[in-house]
Amino acid sequence: QLQLVESGGGSVQPGGSLRLSCAVSGFRLDYYSIGWFRQAPGKEREGIACIPSSTGDTYYSDSVKGRFTISRDTAKNMVYLQMNELKPEDTAVYYCAVTGIDYYCSASVQEGFSSWGQGTQVTVSA
Repeated sequence: QLQLVESGGGSVQPGGSLRLSCAVSGFRLDYYSIGWFRQAPGKEREGIACIPSSTGDTYYSDSVKGRFTISRDTAKNMVYLQMNELKPEDTAVYYCAVTGIDYYCSASVQEGFSSWGQGTQVTVSA
């Protein structure tokens, strides 16, 4: 059974940093693509980053490009999202999810992600 558990959320001031972690189990991390998504109150869920299983391109949305970095440690079965220069508009619940098809990762097709974590709250405020 594919399982993902997010951690690392919290409250931070604008301009600050957080690192989110996604612990995965039930599958080999190097065979799957992992994406990070977020949903702010009253807004649709947004795909913000994805790291493919192969050597394909990592995906970043325009809203986080240059500030966020996705990475993985296959030995630890962990995927990370380093978030720098945080803004109030980054406030949301952040989720990680898994897909077995790299195209869904590079194109950020949410419907292609089969298993999701429970989410972790990130709040950016002064």
